Amino acid sequence: MPDEVASSTSTEGAFLLDAEAVAAQLGVDPATGLSDAEAAGRLAADGPNELRGTPPVPTWRKILAQFQDPLIYLLLAAVAISLLAWAVEGAHGAPVDSIVIAAIIVLNAIIGYTQEAKAADAVAALGAMTAASSTVLRGGELKTVPSSELVRGDILVLTEGDAVGADARLLTATGLRIQEASLTGESASVTKNAATLPEPAPLGDRANMVFKGTSVAQGVGRAVVTATGMATEMGAIAEMLDATVEEPTPLQNEIKRISKALGIIVVIVALVVMITFILVQGVTSPADLVVVLLLGVSLAVAAVPEGLPTILSVILAIGVQRMAKRNAVVKKLSSVEALGSASVICTDKTGTLTRNEMTIERIVTASGQADVTGVGYRPIGEVVGRDGELAGAQRFEAQLVLGAGTLANDAQLTERDGEWQIQGDPTEAAFLVAARKLEGITGQIARFRRRGEIPFTSERKMMSTLDQDSADGTLVLFSKGAPDVLLERCTRLQVGEGTVPLTAALRQQAQAEVEALSAQAFRTLGVAYRVVDAAERSVDPADELDPALEQELVYAGVVGIIDPPRGEAAAAIAEAHRAGIRVIMITGDHPVTAVRIAADLGIVGSSARAVTGAELDTLDAAQLRAVTRDVSVYARVSPEHKLRLVDALQADGQIVSMTGDGVNDAPALKSADIGVAMGITGTEVTKEAARMILADDNFATIVAAVRQGRVIFDNIKKFLRYLLSSNVGEVLTVFLGVLFAGLIGLSDASGEGLVLPLLATQILWINLITDSTPALAMGIDPEVDDVMARRPRGLTDRAIDARMWGGILSIGLVMALAALFSIDMFLPGGLVEGHDTLEVARTVGFTTLVFAQLFNALNARSETSSAFRKMFSNTWLWGSILLGILLQIAVVQVPFLQVAFGTAPLDLAHWGACIALGSVVLWYDEIRKLILRALARRRGAAPVAPVAPPSPTF
Repeated sequence: MPDEVASSTSTEGAFLLDAEAVAAQLGVDPATGLSDAEAAGRLAADGPNELRGTPPVPTWRKILAQFQDPLIYLLLAAVAISLLAWAVEGAHGAPVDSIVIAAIIVLNAIIGYTQEAKAADAVAALGAMTAASSTVLRGGELKTVPSSELVRGDILVLTEGDAVGADARLLTATGLRIQEASLTGESASVTKNAATLPEPAPLGDRANMVFKGTSVAQGVGRAVVTATGMATEMGAIAEMLDATVEEPTPLQNEIKRISKALGIIVVIVALVVMITFILVQGVTSPADLVVVLLLGVSLAVAAVPEGLPTILSVILAIGVQRMAKRNAVVKKLSSVEALGSASVICTDKTGTLTRNEMTIERIVTASGQADVTGVGYRPIGEVVGRDGELAGAQRFEAQLVLGAGTLANDAQLTERDGEWQIQGDPTEAAFLVAARKLEGITGQIARFRRRGEIPFTSERKMMSTLDQDSADGTLVLFSKGAPDVLLERCTRLQVGEGTVPLTAALRQQAQAEVEALSAQAFRTLGVAYRVVDAAERSVDPADELDPALEQELVYAGVVGIIDPPRGEAAAAIAEAHRAGIRVIMITGDHPVTAVRIAADLGIVGSSARAVTGAELDTLDAAQLRAVTRDVSVYARVSPEHKLRLVDALQADGQIVSMTGDGVNDAPALKSADIGVAMGITGTEVTKEAARMILADDNFATIVAAVRQGRVIFDNIKKFLRYLLSSNVGEVLTVFLGVLFAGLIGLSDASGEGLVLPLLATQILWINLITDSTPALAMGIDPEVDDVMARRPRGLTDRAIDARMWGGILSIGLVMALAALFSIDMFLPGGLVEGHDTLEVARTVGFTTLVFAQLFNALNARSETSSAFRKMFSNTWLWGSILLGILLQIAVVQVPFLQVAFGTAPLDLAHWGACIALGSVVLWYDEIRKLILRALARRRGAAPVAPVAPPSPTF
């Protein structure tokens, strides 16, 4: 076989060639298959039949990635400045400031790496499964080989339940139906045949091809492998996935902006204060220069929230753990918040919003319509008439329809460990489930023994079985198939226990009933039968049935089958809508079916329309964006269409989440702001592309994750509000203390030269100890307000908006004024005459600032709600406040800590003043929030926004 000829044969062109021609080009005899030696040679040349995986990231790179953040760069700069100041000062003792900041950086890296490693382990465990195998013909013998060892030219032998290991051109097919939902999104199995197609056809219409990643629902067949590995249709999607750029999450963008802004602010503030210090107090000696450098270091430490990276990692890690308990595995910490910011959830239909379990919901017979309750393969439910009880003629007819459909059937329904499972075509299995819901029918079905079969083919669109009633030996031919095909072969109609001639009017009425079911998005299957005279047919199972038996049938009725929505999906969608989140269905299914399911779930109204992939192909980028603003159902779409839709929504300013389980969903999942894969039914390609995996495949888990994401983002805002306002308070205390040193008595407090309102070690103490524990407690604050009653934040919305900045700056100013006033109270001179030493007055200012920040922890839990609302719901916060008080008492009253931090012991009067002045922050913020609530009420904020032979008896 010429290799160059073989390599040119691909899935793209094989369906346009005769099967024999494809086999000839691939150099294989379909009767014997490849030899083992030839197969080994091709495997060595082409490589294993596997998709190219993402190379594993070395551990050292994962660790290094934890330090690649602008805020970490600022902290590293603070370490360097601290070391420089320590060296200039004489390098006495250990560089405590540098060591503490470096420890914070390392701790942050450890937390981030550990949590992401845990998530990776969870994903690996979720994806662990037995390696697939395939049956092939090699050297004239049937062999089972790992699917990874399939090569071009292999003859695949396909039987019911097999996974298709590679793309292949069918050589033969008998009743072959393939489940292609994972590749095309089509929920129903697809009929296959070996006939050559006359012209190019889209993937879902290539009836003479089978594809890697799909499965055999029914029938048997043989096929010659035309493509393996990355050359398959699944490989093409994987290639598209590699070319898809993964966008940073909104939180990553926001933290990057904040870090950049803080870096600029740190440099400007430090320079301004140092220059002001020199101009106001002067530098006359090297010792004064050291003081100025220390001042710069202390301001850098005060302006940069050192605890932010660590606290952020801890909060996200806690969110990951909470989500994991709700069956949502998050692969990256930064993705936790992104889902909470989603304004649009794009979701696949089959297996995501629906159960992927074909279910009979409607039975239409001559006596009327009957409804079948219950969904899925668990046979729990009943068959009821439109007026309630199913009785008389209608009951007999319904029993006949379900009984005949169950006998003309090759599917199996079994229970294993409490779970009901099917083998075979899901549409056929629907009859087995429905029959168990109608009392008395199962025992009647058991009387019949199969004596022969006329299999289903795509040309005939029907199948029949010949069954013998063991009670009286009667032979009955049971048929099911496309209603229009069956009606052409029927001459009588079942009415109650008897039959009547199928007149033109009755035939027209039956066709109208079928059309009515189709209009309601039901897949329809007709059922018919005839009693066979023994003379017409031998009961020898070895004899083949003559298709001529499928004439003069009695039409029993038609069933409406649908892949039902998940019961919890409608409630989850309603909750998403309440949160201002739009839900969009994107599916490969039929438009009528898609709209029906979307309407049942409340995504759209019953009069909505679906836009098809063919229509999307006619739209340019601007037109597509306009369509996505109005249309929420898309049907018959390809992987490229899904990716275009996600990109169009993002271009329109939406934060997009994409959910799915099939290979065809993977590129869109990767491109979306956060991709969510199904853990049970999802393919490995999809799980690799997603940022979050649902272990239970439950759409409701997505909404629970949205709530958790919003709570996390609220908590991030809380500790940002707290940390930044506290840091502003520290900076302003030093800046205003230097600027107005003479006014508050600091200039005359010591004859030793330059004087600072706070020492560098005191600022470090406040910033790293007193700040961090309340901020961490705020990060796990329970949900105070209903986070799902607000609209999602926009793409351009900032975590810290103008109003929040106003609060941060004003609260920081109040803190600084309270601290400086407390210093002035106890220093001689200044605005208020005092009588204490500089060390005592500075300790009072230091302690007042600490208490102000602890009171501010209560303020920071909400931008507008009173601190007294649900005040005691967070015990961890109160624990952190108590810890802060105890630590501050220790640093003031314990002798060796007094030496380390330059403090002096205080008496009760001093402590009382510290508490009273520190509480001013709480009362100020209560007044500010009261004004904000009054303004909001005045504006009236809008709330956020469905005589014949006897009939067989069953």
